[in-house]
Amino acid sequence: MNQVLPEVDEGRPDLGIVQPGLERADIAFAVNGAAVSVNVPPLRRLSQVLRDELRLTGTKVGCDAGDCGACTVLVDGDPVCACLMPAASAAGASVTTVEGLANGLLSALQASFLAHGAAQCGICTPALLVAATALLDTTPRPTEIEVQDALGGILCRCTGYRKIIAAVMDASSQVASLDFRLPQSGHAIGASPVRLDGVPKVTGAEKFGGDSFPADALAVLVVRSPHYHAGFAFGDLDGWARKTPGIVGVFTAADIPGKNCFGVIGPFADQPALAEGFARLRGEAVALVAGEREAIFDLDLSDFPIRWTELPHVLQPSEAQAEGAALIHRNRPSNLLTSGFVERGDPEAALAGAAVTVTGAIDTSYVEHAYIEPEAGHAYMDADTLVVVACTQAPYMDRDDTAKVLGLAVDKVRIVPTATGGGFGSKLDVSLQPLIGLVALKTGRPAALAYTRNESMTSTTKRHPAEMKATIGADADGHVTGMIFSGDFNTGAYASWGPTVANRVPVHASGPYATPNYRAEGRAIHTHGPISGAFRGFGVPQATIMQETLYDELAGKLGIDRLDFRLRNCLRNGSETVTGQKLESGVGIAECLEALRPHWARAEADADAFNNANGDKKRGVGVASCWYGCGNTSLPNPSTIRVGIAADGTVILHQGAVDIGQGSNTVIAQICADALGLPLERFRLKSADTAISPDAGKTSASRQTFVTGKAAEKAGRALREKILRFANVSEKASLQLDGAAIVIREGEAARRIDLASLDMDADGFVFRAEETYDPPTLPLDAKGQGKPYAVYGYGAQIAELEVDLKLGTVKLIKVTAAHDVGKAINPLLAEGQIEGGIAQGIGMALMEEYIPGRTENLHDYLIPTIGDVPPIETILVEVPDPEGPFGAKGLGEHVLIPTAPAILNAIRHATGVLVTKVPATPTRIRAGIREKDGIREKEARA
Repeated sequence: MNQVLPEVDEGRPDLGIVQPGLERADIAFAVNGAAVSVNVPPLRRLSQVLRDELRLTGTKVGCDAGDCGACTVLVDGDPVCACLMPAASAAGASVTTVEGLANGLLSALQASFLAHGAAQCGICTPALLVAATALLDTTPRPTEIEVQDALGGILCRCTGYRKIIAAVMDASSQVASLDFRLPQSGHAIGASPVRLDGVPKVTGAEKFGGDSFPADALAVLVVRSPHYHAGFAFGDLDGWARKTPGIVGVFTAADIPGKNCFGVIGPFADQPALAEGFARLRGEAVALVAGEREAIFDLDLSDFPIRWTELPHVLQPSEAQAEGAALIHRNRPSNLLTSGFVERGDPEAALAGAAVTVTGAIDTSYVEHAYIEPEAGHAYMDADTLVVVACTQAPYMDRDDTAKVLGLAVDKVRIVPTATGGGFGSKLDVSLQPLIGLVALKTGRPAALAYTRNESMTSTTKRHPAEMKATIGADADGHVTGMIFSGDFNTGAYASWGPTVANRVPVHASGPYATPNYRAEGRAIHTHGPISGAFRGFGVPQATIMQETLYDELAGKLGIDRLDFRLRNCLRNGSETVTGQKLESGVGIAECLEALRPHWARAEADADAFNNANGDKKRGVGVASCWYGCGNTSLPNPSTIRVGIAADGTVILHQGAVDIGQGSNTVIAQICADALGLPLERFRLKSADTAISPDAGKTSASRQTFVTGKAAEKAGRALREKILRFANVSEKASLQLDGAAIVIREGEAARRIDLASLDMDADGFVFRAEETYDPPTLPLDAKGQGKPYAVYGYGAQIAELEVDLKLGTVKLIKVTAAHDVGKAINPLLAEGQIEGGIAQGIGMALMEEYIPGRTENLHDYLIPTIGDVPPIETILVEVPDPEGPFGAKGLGEHVLIPTAPAILNAIRHATGVLVTKVPATPTRIRAGIREKDGIREKEARA
């Protein structure tokens, strides 16, 4: 029996939009005030017509099912999902896209989005702007509830929505001619200029992975396994291709010219670009079909010549490790990928002698990244060089793996990152890069591929599900004396970032607390489930849930206030971590907790008052802390930055750190500007491109502000020193650009250098500098002792919520977040990162549970909407670290870590129930309440 994975999302209504054999028709309507006419099948999606026929790519496609709202446009003034509207329904109508919101200038709403930092990655921004425009046309000064109602159908995964709400509510007072002036020399650090890449995000001009496909590109479909584990055999592929109109070729593993194996960590690389003979997971790629765009639109793969033989599969680590379980990879006994281990002191003796001990177990689920942009890109041959233009977080890693798979020299592969519509870790792994590269290499024609939402969710990485146990002990004074932790992490069919999770978790599982006696083990175990990879925290969010919920229990047994208990035990300058690393300075967790103290007192008082007045609903308050090492664990982690001054006086910054919405394009430029001593407005960015920009490393592990920022600081200072030496002045001199001249002033003396009179190098620079920074770390020994990170970031959050005791539902009231950023390079962007991370933490805590085969779309898989994120109060704490640029630390990962445990602790405060299977859905909360009530009834009868 021939089977292929359906190309239509499960649960998606059959719109009949890509049915074969449809006749074309001329359809006339107006777009952004201009009359247009297209000749397309009448049932083709309006979103496809706008993007593919009219090249209005500001309208995005995130799901083709009306679930994400990214394709929202106005039709006769009303917001509609263009992916659900057949082109024929637009006949005679007036359509407005994001490109038509302003006439050459920014609208007041677009300016307000920039001023408030409401656009991060930017993939959902056009839809939000379009829908908000319709609201403001009828309600110029909307309330927050009205904004939430108007934008409730549009999902955003980056911002946490709070700045979007503020931007819309403030639009009526925002002038369209937003002041774009940038801070002057020496004042970029600590300022919040409009992000340097912001304007294209709000006008629709930003080009994401699927926005610039060449007109002559072959379209590519991926044939994927419908089974968790299966053998397969192909029939007559050539014959099928010949009889199918418009098909140019079918490609399998047999066509791969290089080593059919990739992976982000070389020694563990184990994943084929196209499976050979059998598939290890549902959604695994087994073949590629390349053809003309119209043919692929209408292609029916039901007769594709492949025969499947379903094989036994295991989805749980306990099954995979059971005696006699078949090996998923023959070279990995017991299906164990790897394990991480940290031990210090004598934890058993410490626990035996503790005045109080607590023990618990917590299980967490798969969590889907759910970025609104599915993977997309195109590839083409430039002479003998393969060029891949795609969304990514790691262009140099993509280059190396693509070259290996396709048998090319590294310098014959060029990766050009597009704007990336969210990543959060999953776009660190290659996805379509070697696939479209193979088609381009074999056919000589450009090849383009955009994943459907279904294939993105089935085939890409997830957050590791975890099964964790821990015991923590404390003395009678409330000081933690020992802890033992163990965690099994379901790493799925292939390695991906499993080794990083296994090694990072034991280092962090103590939390930011002094723990003199400690043992922790993290194990990454193979199953036939989805591949688990990097996701904002690399396993630390899961481990923190275990540790922080036990801390609440310990505080309760000791009769100590929960916030005070954490302050009593937190790391401080001079403390030693569980790896034996002495933290000489820059430890800001105590400052974060102290900053929360007045909010904690107010929240507890509010909860007490509410609970005294209510019976069926109870209010709870929870607190949790975090720490997170910035960068790779005990491994080289370099970034290189190049900066130069051109003959026309422009400062060119080769900024290779991919900006996925976190703001590296702006923050790293701010750092370099102040280090160099020239104004930010004279900087021009050359973004990541493996052919022209030095390697700034991957965008992950909260490393870019710290590591690449430090390289930018060094490069800026080195360039400044070269100019001062050329002018023969001291380091006290100031620099100023005056057109195509540079003016150096020292005291009353001034020297003017005509840049055009100087020799230029091959890159057009008259002055240049290139510097590399690699954080100083030390390897961990057999007991996990060493210096795994040069810099840590810290934070703490309070969650306030109400629980309906009858329904088990949770209403979030407020989150207060204090995070030590070392130095806030750009406070507005830092706030945006905190709010976005908290929104993802809310999803992890309360609703997000990826279930293979069931929640493979954005209808069944729930992420927070604009109505799910409560007010967030951000407190930026600045405890400088001497290692960071201008004292700065990483932030992106940290901000998600405390949210879920703070929410779980608040639920327990409200109900007396700790939910031990995350997410804490209403069903699980209600079951816990019933169990608790049943126990109380039995005790009362006894």
